[in-house]
Amino acid sequence: MSTETQNVLEPARPDTHTGRDTPRTNGWIAERLRQAATLLAAQGANPFRISAYRRAADAIEQLSADLLEIDGHTALVATPGIGPSIAGAVAEMLATGRWGFLERLKGASDPEALFCSVPGIGPALARDIQETLHLDSLEALEAAAHDGRLRQVPGFGARRAAMVRSTLTDLLGRIRPPARRIADEPDVAILLDVDREYRDKAAAGSLRKIAPKRFNPNKDAWLPVLHTERGPWHFTALYSNTARAHQLGRTADWVVVYFHRDAWQDGRRTIVTETQGPARGCRVVRGREAECLVVSFPST
Repeated sequence: MSTETQNVLEPARPDTHTGRDTPRTNGWIAERLRQAATLLAAQGANPFRISAYRRAADAIEQLSADLLEIDGHTALVATPGIGPSIAGAVAEMLATGRWGFLERLKGASDPEALFCSVPGIGPALARDIQETLHLDSLEALEAAAHDGRLRQVPGFGARRAAMVRSTLTDLLGRIRPPARRIADEPDVAILLDVDREYRDKAAAGSLRKIAPKRFNPNKDAWLPVLHTERGPWHFTALYSNTARAHQLGRTADWVVVYFHRDAWQDGRRTIVTETQGPARGCRVVRGREAECLVVSFPST
């Protein structure tokens, strides 16, 4: 199979309720789930995960109710064929018209465009947010607005941060599962082990590659992607394709690890080779550096 997975998507299917494939309709959401399943299969992901997306797509197309009329994460979970994990994806598509996970699989992730959809954030601020905090989702942006990190971004004072918090609370209210804990993440030892697996397999040339749309004028399939599991956690790992990584020449060092498990929202951490301090020369998880001092693996 070719390393290029951009052209393996199944053909679009019309929406079963409207006769057309339009954003946020049942058919449109079902097609996004099928696209994710097809890409996961091409990239060597867990077959059970692939089947779950396909079953959910079939179930959604057979619903008599419009998903837009289903209110809240709990109601989505109770909908036949939609489990806790996929409910989060469906809710994200309903609320924003986008699905970050699918965009990452396709190499089309554009966090700056996503942040520009929030009132008060223009292109320059969106770029500064991504480069300063390395965020790539509205959930992560909301967390940064609440814990004070957003104030680290030039141009974000107390008033603008408060406005972003209020906007995102309304927007993400339908996405968030009950009793969601933003800080719930895998242990750093697990994250570092996923990072090790990714870099080892990328170096060996054994991973499928995708052609990212950003910073890739020749449309080369150069970006290796790994899907792996550790216990209840599902991981997707890729080298960073941000403007900052390209500017600093760190696209072969910075690894972005996405993780999720059933009933929890997706999380993300960037793992890098530390260049200073007691962990110099070792791999560390950005934002959790102190925890890495006792478990950090060497960079090579």
